[in-house]
Formats: sequence, C-alpha cells, structure tokens
Amino acid sequence: MYTISHQLYLDVGERLMDAIGRKEYFSGVVTSYNEDVECRLVCTLIVEREANASEGHRLPRISRLIPVWWECHTYQGEEEILNDFSFRELASIIL
Repeated sequence: MYTISHQLYLDVGERLMDAIGRKEYFSGVVTSYNEDVECRLVCTLIVEREANASEGHRLPRISRLIPVWWECHTYQGEEEILNDFSFRELASIIL
C-alpha cells in the first residue's frame, strides 16, 4: 500500500484549490507526482465560503469542501497501487 505523505497532501491540495478558483462547485481531476508515483484525485465537491471576504482578498475564503464523490488513484508506471488517501485529512491540511 502506498502511503500518502504530508507533502503530497499539500501538493494535491494546492492544485485542487487552484482548480476550484472562484467556483462554488467543482467536478474534475487534479494530478500530482511524487518521484515515480502519479497521484490522481477525481472529485465532485460543493464549495462553501465564508460570508465575507477577509481583508486583502476579493473572494471569501473557502471554509468547507463537501465531497459529493471522490476517489484517489495512485499509479507506478502502468500499474495502479492501493493507497491510504483520506479526503478528511486533505481538507484538514488545506483549510
């Protein structure tokens, strides 16, 4: 089983936040690489934001990501390997 590192959670999270952008709903794929392993997060999310934008930001900060569906696949070459990805862990790191 492939263990998702804190650094990989950070990278996937950064890519996910960039992909969400200004949206209130997200459905798509974000991909990250850790050495020879590809990590692909496929998800559909409802994006909740704070009521008001914080100082210095034009858009209210994301306060919660509600997963409608998610799956995380890891590949080493052409072979898919099991992983211990947790959406809850990802959300706690990036929010």
